[in-house]
Amino acid sequence: MTELRAIRTAIAEIETMGTLGGHLALLADAEGKLDAVARRVNKLTKGAVARALASARWDKMKAGDVLSLSFPAGLEVEALHIVKLSLRAPAGQARRAGAALARAAGTGTLTVALGNLKRSGDLALGLLLRSYGFVDHKTDKGEAPGEITLLVPDAEAAAEGLEAVTAVAQGVYFTRDLVNEPANVLTTTSFAARLSQLTDLGVEVEVLEEPQLAELGMNALLAVGQGSAAPSKVVVMHWMGGAEGAAPVALVGKGVVFDTGGISLKPAAGMEEMTMDMGGAGVVAGVMRTLALRGARANVVGLVGLVENMPSGTATRPGDVVTSMKGDTIEVINTDAEGRLVLCDVMWYAQQVLRPAAMIDLATLTGACVVALGHENAAVFANNDPLASGLLKAAEAEGEGAWRMPLGQAYDDLLKSPVADMKNVGGRPAGAITAAQFLKRFVQKGTPWAHLDIAGVAHSSSDRDLSPKGATGWGVMTLNRLIADRYELKDDDA
Repeated sequence: MTELRAIRTAIAEIETMGTLGGHLALLADAEGKLDAVARRVNKLTKGAVARALASARWDKMKAGDVLSLSFPAGLEVEALHIVKLSLRAPAGQARRAGAALARAAGTGTLTVALGNLKRSGDLALGLLLRSYGFVDHKTDKGEAPGEITLLVPDAEAAAEGLEAVTAVAQGVYFTRDLVNEPANVLTTTSFAARLSQLTDLGVEVEVLEEPQLAELGMNALLAVGQGSAAPSKVVVMHWMGGAEGAAPVALVGKGVVFDTGGISLKPAAGMEEMTMDMGGAGVVAGVMRTLALRGARANVVGLVGLVENMPSGTATRPGDVVTSMKGDTIEVINTDAEGRLVLCDVMWYAQQVLRPAAMIDLATLTGACVVALGHENAAVFANNDPLASGLLKAAEAEGEGAWRMPLGQAYDDLLKSPVADMKNVGGRPAGAITAAQFLKRFVQKGTPWAHLDIAGVAHSSSDRDLSPKGATGWGVMTLNRLIADRYELKDDDA
């Protein structure tokens, strides 16, 4: 796993500001007010800080932007970075400021004088998330990133908050690493092995192999992987930190480690990006890691279906009929609509075995979702208004875009088949919705359920505020917050 950049808290020592080395960062609000540390640095630089804050460039900067002075006189540092940020900045601004600092400082050692910033944890999270880099397969891995030191009035209290921040960052890193891996490295077997390592954190992990899946009747899932030499698997991860015997939240992830489309072969252009078609499973894994690292007082079970969708003499054909674990028959019209076949069996298993308090599935499911919402929002479908509302609230709080989409009988009717109980596709119109309607058929009455189509947000072709090009880790923060807000034991519950 990609290592987090080393980060620690310390009490500000004003007299040593001039000899820190590396990079130094200060905060100043829009009015250019300076705290004691900034005044000390301003004196050492013979007024350079004050001149920067009086410049037209500073006036044009937005909250969270950084103004950098290289090798300033009077300081033994490579650069001085001045961040435009109010001490009461909202979480999103503080995270963007941290990310901007990470870009400005690069891999250099960085000291940040935070003063009494209320959102110091969010700034630290932005720093960590934007410091991520996936270099496992590069010969030249570059310089190891230097340590980050956060100077605060109360280092001990800040360190406690930093533990929660690093737990979230580690979960996001885990997801990004999985999604960024090439398919010849992250096979179904190696994916399961990585998830099994979560036992070191107290997660109970069970791997269901093909004979067990066949015995359970997971024929829809097995149909997706039967054209590949890679064995299909289901991995079940239990984190039981809540009340004993309380029903868990079930998180279900699509884990197609590579998707050629099968016999309904995808076009060659862009197919290399299908290494990220296990993004839903990657998010579930990242959430489980975060929950374990922070010792979440909640019962959560993550279930991921791991398959590879390949064309071969044994592959499922368009027109084949398969029987799901539920017992419903499915006419496979398009073998490239495979994710829903994986999810439907794992979802049914989760409900039969766990009787969950709520079930949320995640998948890079449809290109139609990208057409509808672009790369800014995940699509949220749900049969339960409070669950949908909680997800949207958590996503907004974490700055991860999400938008609720409709469900309805008219969409469900598009799945009717003349030879089976249903088809696996409903045609081109409303493709993301008919995919959700397909999954809804496998939700038992009384189970609060939400489906997150993350096809547009799991991976980015360009740099974003909090992530470099590649896997974003979208969803780890949202689901972690949802669980903390709605399903975690509070002190008065104990």
